[in-house]
Amino acid sequence: MAAAIDQLIAALAPAQDRRLATELLQAAAGMIADRPATLDLKIAASAVVEMREAYDMFAPYRGRRKVSIFGSARTLPDDPLYRQAREVAEQLAKSGWMVVTGAGPGIMQAAMEGAGREQSIGVSIRLPFEQAANPVIAGDAKFVSMKYFFTRKLMLIKESSAFISLPGGFGTLDETFELLTLTQTGKGVPVPIVFLDTPGDPYWEEVAALVDSQVVARGLAAPSDTKLYFITDTCEAAVEEINRFYSNYDSMRYVGDKLVIRMQHSPTDAQLGQLNESFAHLCTEGTIDRIEPLPVEVRENDRVQFPRLAFHFGKHWFGELRRMIDMINTFTD
Repeated sequence: MAAAIDQLIAALAPAQDRRLATELLQAAAGMIADRPATLDLKIAASAVVEMREAYDMFAPYRGRRKVSIFGSARTLPDDPLYRQAREVAEQLAKSGWMVVTGAGPGIMQAAMEGAGREQSIGVSIRLPFEQAANPVIAGDAKFVSMKYFFTRKLMLIKESSAFISLPGGFGTLDETFELLTLTQTGKGVPVPIVFLDTPGDPYWEEVAALVDSQVVARGLAAPSDTKLYFITDTCEAAVEEINRFYSNYDSMRYVGDKLVIRMQHSPTDAQLGQLNESFAHLCTEGTIDRIEPLPVEVRENDRVQFPRLAFHFGKHWFGELRRMIDMINTFTD
């Protein structure tokens, strides 16, 4: 079996990806050899097929920043929330963002109407009562339909650099709190997460009050975790929050036990001192320092054009890391 896998890898995988491709084929072959139940094999096969289709659909747009918008499929066109979703998506599209939604009716259709077909990407779920994509994205190449919620949520979250949640039901809350969990635990990178209400309708303010009074007050989350999201009832503030997050900060990655933060403008000596004074507690050892691109970044040509900072991060207190990024975004001169 090993020889057959090596032969396939040599024929299919580019050199830089051969280790990962080998792991994928070995895992698939091992699962088949384990003689799993038919249903288990069906789930695994369907998940891989869906991921392949979604990766292929997103591939032409990997260089574009995308924002996922969550909200209820039941919101009607005469609801102020519908108009709010359409307006915020229109403003984001004008700022250069592509808009990703679940491709259904309600808030999802409103957002796609605002962004327009060319700026919209749809990732739908096949449900007995919600079969077709909304008319904005139906038949477009930027649309994929998925059977499983977990593969759909992976694509809605993995491909986007910002998120907006409008009021919704269990599905919206599920997507929103999974996103918060991924960010809080470091399974996802810090991103702008906006909870968007309409004036006089404090849905997300009341959700946040519950988090404060029950989750944070009981010590079940840190007070700094509430910095992971931003609540507003205006589209302008929502768009400003998203654009501000990337006004200097570009991206981050781990290299060994170091966290590397890439940005457009390198901090001055005084600004670097300010970072170390305010966020020394995030370092498990040493200080926050300027560095040149590390060898693995150079080898992979990974954002090497940007100045960067690095420090030994304990992978705790991601709300505090978000505050650090907010400070970095004030260093724009």
